[in-house]
Amino acid sequence: MSMAEQEASGLQLLLSSLQSSRDKDVILNILSILTDLLSIGTDRRIHYMISKGGSEALLQALMNAAQTAQPDYSILLPLLRLLAKVGQRDRKFGLKVQKLEAIDVTLSMARKNLTHHLNLIHCLWVLRVYASSVSAGTKLGINGAMELLFKVITPYTKKHSRTVRAAIEVLAALLKSKSNSRRAVNRGYLCELLRLYQDWHRCDASNRYIHVRRGLLLCLKHITNIQSARETFLSARGMEILFTTAQDCLDSKPLDPIVTTVAQILRKCYPKGPLPLATVHSSYSFSLPGNVSSEPPRAGPEDDCEDDGEEEVEKDLDNEDLEHKEEDDDLETDVNKLSSKPGLDRPEEELEQYEAMCPELSLTFQELETGSEDEKGSEDMLGSLPGAHPPVIPNAAFMKQQRCRHRDQRAMGPEPEETAFKTPVQSWAKKEKCTGAPALEKRAMEESVRDADALGEREDPCRSHAPTLHPPLKEASWDTRTFHTHCASCFGPSPVGGVGASNTVTKLLERHQGDIPFHSPHFYMTRAGSTKSIPDYRVLAFPDFWGHQPPPYYQSLLERKYGVQRAKIFEDVRRLIQPGDVIDRVVFDLDGRSPSSTDAPPDCLRFYSKFESGNLRKATQVRKFEYDLIMNTDVNTVQHHQWFYFEVSTMKPAIPYRFNIINCEKVNSQFNYGMQPVMYSVKEALQGRPHWNRVGSDICYYKNHYRRSAAAAGGSQGKSYYTLTFTVTFPHREDVCYLAYHYPYTYSALMSHLDILEETRNPKKVYCRQQTLCQTLGGNPCPLLTITAMPESKSSDDLEQFRNRPYVVLMARVHPGESNASWVMKGTMEFLVSNDPIAELLRKCFIFKIIPMLNPDGVINGNHRCSLSGDDLNRQWLAPSCQLHPTIYHTKGLLYYLCSVGRAPLVFCDYHGHSQKKNVFLYGCSIKETLWQAGCTVDTAVVTEDVGYRTLPKILDKVAPAFVMSSCSFLVEKSRESTARVVVWREIGVLRSYTMENTYCGCSHGLYKGLQIGTQELEEMGAKFCLGLLILQLKSLPCSKKLMAQAAALLDPEEEIADRWAQSHNKGALQVAEGKQRLVRGRLSESNEGKGSQALRQNPAQPAVGKLTSPGPLSFTNQLC
Repeated sequence: MSMAEQEASGLQLLLSSLQSSRDKDVILNILSILTDLLSIGTDRRIHYMISKGGSEALLQALMNAAQTAQPDYSILLPLLRLLAKVGQRDRKFGLKVQKLEAIDVTLSMARKNLTHHLNLIHCLWVLRVYASSVSAGTKLGINGAMELLFKVITPYTKKHSRTVRAAIEVLAALLKSKSNSRRAVNRGYLCELLRLYQDWHRCDASNRYIHVRRGLLLCLKHITNIQSARETFLSARGMEILFTTAQDCLDSKPLDPIVTTVAQILRKCYPKGPLPLATVHSSYSFSLPGNVSSEPPRAGPEDDCEDDGEEEVEKDLDNEDLEHKEEDDDLETDVNKLSSKPGLDRPEEELEQYEAMCPELSLTFQELETGSEDEKGSEDMLGSLPGAHPPVIPNAAFMKQQRCRHRDQRAMGPEPEETAFKTPVQSWAKKEKCTGAPALEKRAMEESVRDADALGEREDPCRSHAPTLHPPLKEASWDTRTFHTHCASCFGPSPVGGVGASNTVTKLLERHQGDIPFHSPHFYMTRAGSTKSIPDYRVLAFPDFWGHQPPPYYQSLLERKYGVQRAKIFEDVRRLIQPGDVIDRVVFDLDGRSPSSTDAPPDCLRFYSKFESGNLRKATQVRKFEYDLIMNTDVNTVQHHQWFYFEVSTMKPAIPYRFNIINCEKVNSQFNYGMQPVMYSVKEALQGRPHWNRVGSDICYYKNHYRRSAAAAGGSQGKSYYTLTFTVTFPHREDVCYLAYHYPYTYSALMSHLDILEETRNPKKVYCRQQTLCQTLGGNPCPLLTITAMPESKSSDDLEQFRNRPYVVLMARVHPGESNASWVMKGTMEFLVSNDPIAELLRKCFIFKIIPMLNPDGVINGNHRCSLSGDDLNRQWLAPSCQLHPTIYHTKGLLYYLCSVGRAPLVFCDYHGHSQKKNVFLYGCSIKETLWQAGCTVDTAVVTEDVGYRTLPKILDKVAPAFVMSSCSFLVEKSRESTARVVVWREIGVLRSYTMENTYCGCSHGLYKGLQIGTQELEEMGAKFCLGLLILQLKSLPCSKKLMAQAAALLDPEEEIADRWAQSHNKGALQVAEGKQRLVRGRLSESNEGKGSQALRQNPAQPAVGKLTSPGPLSFTNQLC
């Protein structure tokens, strides 16, 4: 017999003897041995004893000892201690207790020992374990356990506090059962608990009985999981009692468990109600084509149902890993579905229409032999353009350092001779050849002024107050109050006339420094004038008109202040129980008439959002410096609230204003983990600092008391909305500021950007063609961009090489609220058309088909997730409708066409934003990884798979600072089967089909660890993705020796150039780790002082392509294996 068998045999003998023996000494000896065995070691011993029938043996021994005429407590006490210890680890303990009928026996012993506290506390310990089982706890309640417990804990006394604490713990466990909670409410125990808590709080001045007080609060927390208990709690003034008593505990750290539990109870019991809106439907509606109804599901009456009391983690959230873990049961385990390739979803003859979108496959390039005079000087012109790229692949750290160097000069504003606007713009006329940038600039400026003079001024009926854009006092002649009026005049006639307005904007344009690459205010105005929106926008947001330049400093993740969430909850509760300072004044309403500038009180902020991508539906002044904000739902839906973008004005400086966005839907947010919203100050922009900055303090995200209707909650009842709250202190008096969820990027910005890209490219080297994929439901063109290298000549060999380049298909912004995806795409497009040698080589390797904005209508109208049809377009790829989802339908058609002519893309990538995670990462598709993760057996002889889908993510992990391979996933979920990534993988057969997820928040790894992500880092990610594609081509695919030699010559010098550049600009600078430690809070003033979470971006040399050095010309590929 082995040693293990002997041990098992010995334990079973002890347990058997314990059940059958009546000899006191034998029983005591066995109990002593078991106690010694379980008092050392780990829980494995307890689980082993349970597996050998230990729980049953102890329960049987209890029954034997308790049912004697004179129970012997010298046996019962150690037996009860062992039962309490073992029962906690036995998942089936409740069933075993009921089977052996031990509940009544234990209750009887407790009743007989009400005055014998040593015996009683042992019985209570075991009852506590019984109560942890729902079924056993319910039976305890039926058999009178709660009545027994209230005899122990009332009336208030500090005597035998240990016994009282044990009884309260049993009661708290019992009240987790809804039937026990109802019984307790019906018998008046809730009010008794409130009185008892008040007594303990009042008499425990020395805080010696914190566990007793918190135990009573846990009883209240569990009992209020049912509706009737919450109603009784409110009628008994429970809110006032707990709120008042909690104020005495706020300043004591040891009392945090009490304060936290009180906050949870108060939030739960706050009276629930609907949002203060006439309807949860969007303020905007759109009639859909055909017979399709545009009416979203009707929201029924607010359900006064009893919720289940389950809540998310309600404490101050410290562990980000709790959120959104992959569920294995969502994985697709059907091998046929994973590996099958469905047929076309449309007639094959329909694919012929997409031939026109691929003219590069048939062009003869006759014009290569002759070039116009304009083209001859194009290379020289490009070198001086403000949008031209440096000769090194863009690196966010380097770009920020360069701006830091000239920061003081720019902060002083432009010199008089520098006020001319220099960014080139494109003529609207169709041009085959590039014209000079100065001529375009002059023509665009003339057109902007002429339009303003001709169209006049038109007052927006929903905007009775014009925001005031006050310039510095010394520039009083700049009356920027008329900026919005001029915007309105550009889009429609007015009886007033627009001469004054045009003069104002002309002065603004003259003041613009023209140093924002790829941006022109003239150009943006012209494009915005042709953009079609449901509300017919007639006002431009100043940041979109003026432009954004990344600030020359880092912004660190905001350190969360301990207890900020519960502090905000207490402030919300104060509104209910102390409403004396509550104003409750509506100051902005998209659905009705907002107060005019003359009606609004002087101490009230003014809000506005009727501009492109704007989203603010209603603003209510709650207190003097506090506002509740409600976001508009997506068009033709009753849900999807996350994106916000609005204007606020008439603020006072140095005053903390609190903003509460009260109709958020997600159960958690990166705002709980260091993320801040962004703000743009008009005064700062006019002073030479046109930056979107991360701002806000006391930021948290938590469940509130507004109940979602079943329709708005996807059919679920009893769900609540969530509040995002943040506090902003504005830097200037009477400024106009814009607040947004993330860095805005509008459709008009994209269209103007594309046309400037067309003009700044070198037509001799860059083939760049902009077409229209289709018209959207709202009547806006969805652009399609083709980028590759011009053939070196029109010889048959060069033309064949040109046409045979593999395709890469990139797209972005299918979800309108994911503006970060557009910034990444911006970086990709700018790099691809640049003169960077790596970009030139990349264009020779691939033909890029880019759809930079798949959901223009959603972006324009301020949606977060859906199109005008009310559908999530990234869930329509299986069977898109030509009428309802034209951009998806025709993108899929284009992919089908490429596949039908044998040109399926080598890489497909859909750029997205991720609201729940940090860093940048890819989602891909793998049959084997999905099956393995789901626990399925994989027959490798049947299921074969090319693992090349992992190569590109591995490359990006080395070359892109914000990218993290460990966050990548290659699983195929059932709930994602209709997404672009999965459909392109299955139906088009693209092995490297990805979704790129870009954080809204910041990075937790690598160079940018601990920093919030900015537009420069996002654009850098777009450029680094291009670099990854080049390395993928050289590493994994057939490649000519000439191309390989060119790449090797480029990539190693690239690193050397970056190192030398960084060293010349970084003399005496600290290393990254040291620099981060010196990050200062607040926006840097001209003297590098101030508030915020920013610091100059002083970085050590960071190679533009990562550390890919070695003597050999092919070494960079070897180091990526």
